[in-house]
Amino acid sequence: MRAMLFEAPGSPLRAAEVPVPEPGPGRLLVEVEACGLCRTDLHLLDGEVDVPEPPRILGHQIIGRVIGGEAPEGLEQGGLVGVPWLGWTCGECAYCRSGRENLCPRARFTGRDIDGGMAEYAAADARYCFPLPARFEALQAAPLMCAGLIGYRALRLCGEAYRLGLYGFGAAAHILAQVAAAEGRRVFAFTRAGDAAAQDFALELGAIWAGDSAQTPPEELDGAIIFAPAGELVPQALRVLAPGGTVVCGGIHMSDIPAFPYELLWHERTVRSVANLTRGDARELLALAARIPVRTSVHEYPLERANEALGDLRAGAFTGAGVIVP
Repeated sequence: MRAMLFEAPGSPLRAAEVPVPEPGPGRLLVEVEACGLCRTDLHLLDGEVDVPEPPRILGHQIIGRVIGGEAPEGLEQGGLVGVPWLGWTCGECAYCRSGRENLCPRARFTGRDIDGGMAEYAAADARYCFPLPARFEALQAAPLMCAGLIGYRALRLCGEAYRLGLYGFGAAAHILAQVAAAEGRRVFAFTRAGDAAAQDFALELGAIWAGDSAQTPPEELDGAIIFAPAGELVPQALRVLAPGGTVVCGGIHMSDIPAFPYELLWHERTVRSVANLTRGDARELLALAARIPVRTSVHEYPLERANEALGDLRAGAFTGAGVIVP
């Protein structure tokens, strides 16, 4: 099969012909129809997040059809499934047994420890393959499998926050803005300075205000989610957070958070991170996205142009989400 291989940090992906994977016990063979791009892919490329055993096929927002392996109840041969970042957990540790499988210390991740979706086929743990609601097509569904899931989990960590700030209006925020607006929350979008296209896009998707990250919104925020991997945004978000509010750092990697006065944290404000996902998150989000319905804005790239697509993601060359199609 055709695949794009990660070989070392700082090097571009290499186009290659590799064997089609054997699914093995408890795994399914999926014919990839779409694979969403994620900023985590850039962290892997840059060495900010380690890839333990290269070469590796990146890509962890996989949508494809089941064509091999023994499909468990709820999945079927030929059915369209989504495969997310969390690709395997032990099922035995205290975290797995208490409904916190997202924190499993032995977890393995799609596109990092397990070959991912920047290829024509992928093998995936059947426990972490999720049937798609009928209304979704592969291209539009791909961003839901990480951008959507991590945004949804971050939103839940914000509790009942009515006035919600989203810092970094990329793939995750453009999905979450629709979810939050559908729930009746007031969404405030923060972008890079001068990014009028992203600000207009946010307003189209239900935000009531959009500006750059250094600006003060017209209302205090009850919650803020930081998707941009920029630690300096944490004190900025705290400065506009109401007492009792929560700032959630929504990425797997972030630059160092600068020192800030305790006054910004006082009055029971909270700063916390979000990690990975659970199967419950996936089932809830897919059902919710179908009901709203969430509409993703996608920019399609063929597999051979994966390096170009990742470069465009890094440069902020598009609004919405980038998706690789084999």
